[in-house]
Amino acid sequence: MTDRPRLGGIRAVTYSVPDIAAMEQAYAGVLDYRVTDRGAVSPARAALWQAPEVAGRRYVSMTPASGEAVPLHFVETPLREPWRALTTHGWNATEIIVEDVNRLAERIPGSPFRRIGGPRPLTNYPKISAMQVIGPAGECVYLTHAPPGCGMDLGPARSFVGRVFSVVAGGPDIHAMNAAYAGAFANPVRPPKPTPIGIINEANGLPADHKTNLGLVELDWGTVLELDGYAEAMGPRPCRAGDLPPGMAVVTLDLCAPGGAYDPDAVRSPRLSDAPDARLTLWQGGAGERIELLATGGDAS
Repeated sequence: MTDRPRLGGIRAVTYSVPDIAAMEQAYAGVLDYRVTDRGAVSPARAALWQAPEVAGRRYVSMTPASGEAVPLHFVETPLREPWRALTTHGWNATEIIVEDVNRLAERIPGSPFRRIGGPRPLTNYPKISAMQVIGPAGECVYLTHAPPGCGMDLGPARSFVGRVFSVVAGGPDIHAMNAAYAGAFANPVRPPKPTPIGIINEANGLPADHKTNLGLVELDWGTVLELDGYAEAMGPRPCRAGDLPPGMAVVTLDLCAPGGAYDPDAVRSPRLSDAPDARLTLWQGGAGERIELLATGGDAS
């Protein structure tokens, strides 16, 4: 038995955005997400994120219509420098399970979301169909239908648009990124596989046949963490000292004690306005991605 803790499931995703009202309107109107909390980020939470400038900023939290407790937190942050999703290191995309991606695609024209890919089958898993969109704050969202027998046990959508099941980090060295997770946690880490990813190639002016080294960290609860090895032309995201990077900024993951059982319904991610307790710690991956770890199933420190 390993003495390393295990990453459980994806518990929340936090975005740094210039206009939380626009996010609320878009995610409610197109994705049927519902507001579950509002407030101001506590100074303790901002300090945990190593982003003291965030303290006191307004946020809104939204969850799927199903009520699954995997919120998207939108923190209002002034946009100081331009950036573009899929072109910089760190968190780059959130993937959400959906019941019918083709029907959902009909909602995109004229909405605050801009389609950049699909719906189409995935290269490595042709039974899975996905559409990629850019949201009102420039964030990239994958909307994915994964039927039984698709090759990955992702769990079904419990509403027309369900919960987050995958998060994607990009960095300059896929082997260092894989090694960081393999060294810290007991989760299986799949070796990188060269894969052409059209939306990444288009965003960075790369040839259509350029292949990105794609690795996976297997999580619990039908969730997965994707690691992408970015080309040399892609660099760090602009970020003011003491602040969160723009766009997708922090991912909250459950952390299970070695050998501990995992119950996804046993723990809920605390509100951003609350002072974090001893269960919360911050860990940074090989591309600088910030992960808020929420200890479950006993002492996972």
